[in-house]
Amino acid sequence: MASESDASSIATLSCARCEKPAHLQCPKCIDLKLPREQASFCTQECFKAAWSSHKSVHVKAQLSSIGDQNSDLISQGWLYCVKKGQARTPKLPHFDWTGPLKQYPISTKRVVPAEIEKPDWAIDGTPKVEPNSDLQHVVEIKTPEQIQRMRETCKIAREVLDAAARVIRPGVTTDEIDRVVHEATIAAGGYPSPLNYYFFPKSCCTSVNEVICHGIPDARKLEDGDIVNVDVTVCYKGCHGDLNETYFVGNVDEASRQLVKCTYECLEKAIAIVKPGVRFREIGEIVNRHATMSGLSVVRSYCGHGIGDLFHCAPNIPHYARNKAVGVMKAGQTFTIEPMINAGGWRDRTWPDGWTAVTADGKRSAQFEHTLLVTETGVEVLTARLPSSPDVYPWLTK
Repeated sequence: MASESDASSIATLSCARCEKPAHLQCPKCIDLKLPREQASFCTQECFKAAWSSHKSVHVKAQLSSIGDQNSDLISQGWLYCVKKGQARTPKLPHFDWTGPLKQYPISTKRVVPAEIEKPDWAIDGTPKVEPNSDLQHVVEIKTPEQIQRMRETCKIAREVLDAAARVIRPGVTTDEIDRVVHEATIAAGGYPSPLNYYFFPKSCCTSVNEVICHGIPDARKLEDGDIVNVDVTVCYKGCHGDLNETYFVGNVDEASRQLVKCTYECLEKAIAIVKPGVRFREIGEIVNRHATMSGLSVVRSYCGHGIGDLFHCAPNIPHYARNKAVGVMKAGQTFTIEPMINAGGWRDRTWPDGWTAVTADGKRSAQFEHTLLVTETGVEVLTARLPSSPDVYPWLTK
């Protein structure tokens, strides 16, 4: 709604629609510091009648501002990621963007101190042990020693994610979230597993709005009404702990709140069936049933996975119905469940950076993930929320 302005300051201005003397100014134009000649109106009725065309002035101004900001960043060494992290360019890649989001420039690679134990991809971006391991085909039963190391690692990963959650608010860039994740991981003596994994350029994934997963932290500032998923994996004492959560940024619309809540419930319901003897494929049936009951869809291109001394290994955990996952759960197995749920259709596309997966229809997506241990009687959530975890979900009670 237009707001009244100082009458003396606009007495000589005319209504942008009908050219009568103007007494009101568009509040958005004031915020954007646009010329008053384009922002003045005689009455609320004229302002409302002009809104459908007038709002394009705001879009053009915001795009111009983004362009100026990105030019400044590029002059400081920030560049657009292309070729799955193996190259950079100063120009925004051409792409038929599916929603409002576009790529932003990213900062240079963060440094890991020499004393931190590193996985084999840390230097040259290529995992050596993982792709050729027998554990890509056989689901490992962890030893008590491995399980204890995983408990330690997963607790650190949880604390790192919680540190990221505490800084999320409008105006914060996803690059800043990545800095918090990187520094918290290093401070705990760990290595941020995503960093340089197949050339992924950052220490965590940040997936905003229509981004399904693998979003690269960049210069874009979070805006009021966004949702953002932060995906953290820590490597500590030779094993990995992996989890993610989707957070609200400021005042989020009800449909997005319901999307996030339903996705959280999908994960909880899937975890509830984990115990020895259950088929891996049953997880997809549970997730799909709950999502479709709410009119949502389940992403099919990305799955949960085994985890331990390897970042990704068997088993494969699809989240959709009628999947072909092989095998049954046994005590001592560790794996992730990480449903990605879309407000629209399930299909996805990948940005020119080679990593960022987005919904094909541009509608929003949410995700939650835990690392789990199958026990003799059920399941242990290794990345469970702690008493110190921030209270960010209204449906949870301490």
